[in-house]
Amino acid sequence: MHMANVMKNDRLIPMLCGALCVVGAFGVLELLLRFDIINRYIVPLPSDVLGAFGRIVVEEDVLARCRETAYEMGVSAILVILIGIPIGAVLYRFDSLRKALEDWIAALAAAPIVLAFPLFLVLFGRSSTTVIVMSIANGLAPIILKTTEGLMSTRPVLINVGKSLRLSQRQMFWSILFPSALPLIFTGIRLSWTFVLISVVGVEFLINLGGLGQLINDLAERYDMAGTYAAIGFVILVSVVFFVCLEHIERVMGRRA
Repeated sequence: MHMANVMKNDRLIPMLCGALCVVGAFGVLELLLRFDIINRYIVPLPSDVLGAFGRIVVEEDVLARCRETAYEMGVSAILVILIGIPIGAVLYRFDSLRKALEDWIAALAAAPIVLAFPLFLVLFGRSSTTVIVMSIANGLAPIILKTTEGLMSTRPVLINVGKSLRLSQRQMFWSILFPSALPLIFTGIRLSWTFVLISVVGVEFLINLGGLGQLINDLAERYDMAGTYAAIGFVILVSVVFFVCLEHIERVMGRRA
């Protein structure tokens, strides 16, 4: 019971500190804007942004847009795992293939894939498919590289134990290699999901297609600055939900491993 309370406090205190820091930052920003130290035509008052939340929920059907963006994020996030982890495992298994492709995959992480959106529009049309495919392309590299790195960093003593028990390659992977690589794999998933979430909203903004990205574009074109920042706040909210879910999954899998 005492340990559970300690763990609860260990999670609660950082959350409270983080919330207080955010509130304090917004308070300082409010003062700087009210004393005209920062131009209000560039950055709206935080109080105005808070007031805009209710307005855009009622007037802009923001909940439906959140669902659309969350759907695209969810599909992209799942597919990037289902595609990236097997590719990372294949690169670990075949040394020559890893040496041939690793640098190219690393270069893919830095490539401005979003600039190729006209090509994706031609291939997949102006639809959610374009958003999802581009987001997967943006998010693949980190999870592939971290999966390979995690598998390669498995301690030799664990592999030797598996060999001494005469485990098959499949048993070796699922019983030793994969559990050992999980921390780095989850690091790769976090990085990949960051790229995916940015890509989903960015592509929606660019091609003006549904979701929160289109809402941000519409509000910015109307020069509704408070509404624009409030819409960005909803993007952050959706992102937080995704990463809280990922953290929960990581804890569960960590205990089972």
